[in-house]
Amino acid sequence: MSAPLFLVDSLPAAHSMVLDGPEGHHAATVQRLRVGEELLLADGHGGTATAVVTAVDRGTLELDVVVRGHVDAADPRLVVVQGIAKGDRGELAVQAMTEVGVDEIVPWAASRSVVQWRGDRGVRARGKWLATAREAAKQARRPWLPVVAGAPDEATASVARRIAGAAAGYVLHEEASDRLTTVELPERGEIVLVVGPEGGITAAELSAFEAAGARPVRLGPAVLRTSTAGVAALALLATRLQRW
Repeated sequence: MSAPLFLVDSLPAAHSMVLDGPEGHHAATVQRLRVGEELLLADGHGGTATAVVTAVDRGTLELDVVVRGHVDAADPRLVVVQGIAKGDRGELAVQAMTEVGVDEIVPWAASRSVVQWRGDRGVRARGKWLATAREAAKQARRPWLPVVAGAPDEATASVARRIAGAAAGYVLHEEASDRLTTVELPERGEIVLVVGPEGGITAAELSAFEAAGARPVRLGPAVLRTSTAGVAALALLATRLQRW
């Protein structure tokens, strides 16, 4: 089994450090790491370190750093515009997309989104997505934390602008004739993938995205839930881009 990963604000400059706070509590009390065991540290921006536990206290570990490294950011960069869904489906999507390698998630208040992120509700909802992405990144041993953007005020117009500035944009749509398995992919830059909410994408939204340069694509004959469509598409892209 691979060593567990813990996220820190910054990697230690010295050869030793104390892991405390929530991560230290999780390592010492929940995972019960012991002297001599290895763990991974990551700063969420590609920096990594392998460390060995030298002492254990209540909620803290003393560590010796033995190896340092850095993982470059992926290119092309995978951005998923995720239609805001009701209940926990959005968080399920964030969790799974983080595990399969999404680089940024943009919440989208589509016309058919039942839930809208406004005011304090939006702050709380984004906080849940951030926490979900963080835990999923640790589970997947990812050195890079995905960015979780805030929901834009002019939602569809903002998404269209993002597509226009990207190397490529694709909209998952059940009536599309092109398949994501065969469309041409850019070698560099940003790939924006749009996933609609439970009720799907309206004709006006699709037209706006196509006008910005996006191509409607489908995965296959099945119509997937909003919480699984982005995950399936990312897995396909990760394979085609040789991330996997």
